[in-house]
Amino acid sequence: MSDATTQEQAPVEPAEQTPAAQPPAEETAQESQDKSVEVSDVELPEAAESSARQGGGQIDILLDTTMNVSVVLGETTMPVSDLLGLGSGSVIKLDKQVGQPVDLYLRGIRFATGQIVVVGDNIGVRVKEILSGSA
Repeated sequence: MSDATTQEQAPVEPAEQTPAAQPPAEETAQESQDKSVEVSDVELPEAAESSARQGGGQIDILLDTTMNVSVVLGETTMPVSDLLGLGSGSVIKLDKQVGQPVDLYLRGIRFATGQIVVVGDNIGVRVKEILSGSA
């Protein structure tokens, strides 16, 4: 027999076991809120009907506000090379025929169609149709 097999080996003692650290129990959002926030009922006074009507006068501030309205005669698509070639006197053909309604836009949203008219020395638009869902 070899020396390795004849030597007695000391018994191995198991290492002391410590409990594994437990992750903290997750609280639900409701439990967390219940611990940190005190909640109580509140009674609010009822508004008088006359004061509600008086507040309606504040809409006058909005009625005097101005907004930009854009009128689009038509559109087209062209290559950049054609755009770079534009100059004084160039003509751009649009996708609409003469007499077709033009589109009116408010803040980028099409809200009506109209017809081009002459108003004195200016160009104007006669509103033909307010589009549904544009209020």
